[in-house]
Amino acid sequence: MKSNIKLAFQECKKEKRPALLTYTVAGDSNKKVSLDIINSIANHADIIELGFPHNTPIADGGQIQESSHRALKGGIKLKDVFQIAAAFKRKNKKKPIILMGYYNLIYQYGEKRFLQKCKNTSIDGLIVVDLPWPENREFAKKCKNKSISFVQLISPTTSKERMKSIIKESHDMVYYISMLSTTGGKLKVSSRSIIKNYNKIKKIDQSINLVIGFGITTKTIGSLKKADGLVVGSMLCKSITNSIKKRTNPVKILNKIVKKLKEEIS
Repeated sequence: MKSNIKLAFQECKKEKRPALLTYTVAGDSNKKVSLDIINSIANHADIIELGFPHNTPIADGGQIQESSHRALKGGIKLKDVFQIAAAFKRKNKKKPIILMGYYNLIYQYGEKRFLQKCKNTSIDGLIVVDLPWPENREFAKKCKNKSISFVQLISPTTSKERMKSIIKESHDMVYYISMLSTTGGKLKVSSRSIIKNYNKIKKIDQSINLVIGFGITTKTIGSLKKADGLVVGSMLCKSITNSIKKRTNPVKILNKIVKKLKEEIS
């Protein structure tokens, strides 16, 4: 049986457009708002990424750190992340949801317990930022046994040999980090050179679903639409921050932004 992630990419390819992946932090600015946001943007996004809040991020830029800080301040724990995801899946059974975060939280929670909880919650995939290949091989295997897709990461400094190994062991999708930066940084490299690098990776295996993340906004997304998928995160987190400051409704604002992003690539 094909996974929800694979089916989502298949659907987008039929429509001749990249998949739109959105990232928000679970519990920002509280549990209800967080759930309302993902339920709302799921009307336009193809895959939902939900970050677990973390107080010592490695790759997250200021916007995502601020989102995490708000969620943690509000008392959001891993159990709340699962509750938000479970409520989302009850309403959106076929819409893929990927949890994204850091391994130490999984380790503290207990690998076995964490994966069982993912399975019970119908989580479709996992991105574990600080667990690179080949250190992630065992954990990725455990994910596969639970029918959870483990998403491998590739960056501009990944060697071709290493890429081949990562792609060979990847599940439903591979995440290409477009530039050496934290999330939310301005695109330091041209869209042309990102697509050039992207095409080199695709040449290794045309059948992989390869998505691009980092530095993607409404301004840059249109120039990258040759990709299989595009991830927008920091821009959404920043919009939540702005709406809190202006006391406007973040649910409506994010719905509008994600709708616009979808239009840019359709």
